[in-house]
Amino acid sequence: MASAREMLLRMRSVNNIAQVTRALEAVSASKVRQAQQAVQASRDYSSRVLHVLQNLASQGGAQQIHPLLTGRESVNNIELLLISSDRGLAGAYNMNITRLALDFSRQRPVPVEWITVGHKGRDLVHRSGARIRADFGNFRSSPAFTDVTPIARTLLDDFLGGAVDEVYLAYTDFVNTLRQDPHLKRLLPLAPPEGYEHPDGNQDPRDSGTDQLKYIYEPEPAELLEAVLPRFTQIQVYQAILESLASEHSARMVAMRNATDNANELSNGLRLAYNKARQLAVTSDLLDIAGGAEALQSSLA
Repeated sequence: MASAREMLLRMRSVNNIAQVTRALEAVSASKVRQAQQAVQASRDYSSRVLHVLQNLASQGGAQQIHPLLTGRESVNNIELLLISSDRGLAGAYNMNITRLALDFSRQRPVPVEWITVGHKGRDLVHRSGARIRADFGNFRSSPAFTDVTPIARTLLDDFLGGAVDEVYLAYTDFVNTLRQDPHLKRLLPLAPPEGYEHPDGNQDPRDSGTDQLKYIYEPEPAELLEAVLPRFTQIQVYQAILESLASEHSARMVAMRNATDNANELSNGLRLAYNKARQLAVTSDLLDIAGGAEALQSSLA
């Protein structure tokens, strides 16, 4: 059994750790509020943009107008954008999204090139032997659209230049403070998924029936799509990064809260054991004193 001094030192160490985790929890809580506001401010617009893109991709005429809407006959190379965090202490946040992306890459019969956002995901992917083409990181809690533009531009250039035939996006979808869902979707070429529904879960009344909404282009379709589609694609990347940042701060806040609770529980257990050890030591000292006094009294008698 550890001595009272050793337990006292352990209590001090555990209390210091609890102070650090409590401070990290407070910092993450403030960042969560900022990230949630950024996500909520852009989510509706991003959802409607995705709806328009998917509707455009489902129209046969538009697919011959712009290459972003046209799928390749054969897929020989895939590019995967992985969004993780630059720092740890976020529970299983980084591992969950990286595992999903790695499982996806192992199931593909063609080579997969990686573009990573966040050092943690980059390190995990690098250790698995994956080929990383580019890495981005050090985003603030509420990045501007211009901060994300180089990432989206890289994806668009690789796809339009023929370096890759498909582009996928792996990110963490923010549901609430306690739930963050890893998600993987195809970004390019733009196409409606199977069983397509409206982003908010309800079917758009304008899309009811067998024919979807037909868009009237002004000016010419080619000129309009050339300006709109790349920017709409950038918006999807921007929204994914906002979702991932909100998920990261939420996961870190919950992880630090759990760490603080565990540290306090451990400190209470050590305090109880320390008090028992002190009580035992005091009792032993009293028994020694009483025994010595009794022996002295017997010798004098």
